[in-house]
Amino acid sequence: MKRFASMTAALFLTLGTSAIAQTTVVLPGEVRTYVLEQNVPSVTFEGEVVVGQPLPETVEIHTIPDQPDYGYAVVNNKRVVVNPKQRTVVEILQ
Repeated sequence: MKRFASMTAALFLTLGTSAIAQTTVVLPGEVRTYVLEQNVPSVTFEGEVVVGQPLPETVEIHTIPDQPDYGYAVVNNKRVVVNPKQRTVVEILQ
């Protein structure tokens, strides 16, 4: 039984590590630069902006030219890069 528990824990840790590795996103430099240079008003959002969580429908997501996989918003004075199809936060820049 102890061996089974050890094997199960090892499998869980291995699967958990690969899932974490898959969620890591490396933003293209031009996306980061574009988002930091834009002058758009901040939207107030009751709650915390969290990587991996979607933004509510009330938050406008702006497009990035030639970058269909990324959008951005300024929420609670923080610039966030999002997946525009799923509205999930990819990275918080400020």
